[in-house]
Amino acid sequence: MLNRVILMGRLVAAPELKTTASGVSVTSFRIAVDRSYVKSGEERKADFIDIVCWRQTAEFVCRYFGKGSLIAVEGQLQSRTYQAKDGSNRYVVEVVADNVSFTGERRDANSMSNSYNQSYSGYGAAPAAPVAEAQPQPAPSYQSGSNSDFQEMPFDDDLPF
Repeated sequence: MLNRVILMGRLVAAPELKTTASGVSVTSFRIAVDRSYVKSGEERKADFIDIVCWRQTAEFVCRYFGKGSLIAVEGQLQSRTYQAKDGSNRYVVEVVADNVSFTGERRDANSMSNSYNQSYSGYGAAPAAPVAEAQPQPAPSYQSGSNSDFQEMPFDDDLPF
């Protein structure tokens, strides 16, 4: 049997780190994931998915992600029932994350602590200190180029492929 979920979306609210009675770190948060299909004349719709992280993964998420951050999540789909304070039974489906990663562009270099492109899989030791990276260079543009930017290729019968 296979139960793997991979999602990429934006956090709806800042995650809060909580601790269980036995001292285990946990956080739960919701991400908005855009749907790929858009009906003509309508706005793009999004699904809101609940995510749960435990231990070092929870600490990593709370430390480096905030409201609106783009996040990639890998984990397992889990369903459970519980009884609410009003006595009604509730059914919940959520993703229990094994691995979370930064993705996309940095929104604010100071709030992300120069930690772009790091990920944490929850296995083994906690992640190392964030590493500062050089700013990405824009891709070269050939829109204003001329013919001198290109080489002539010899036309012979021996093709390289």
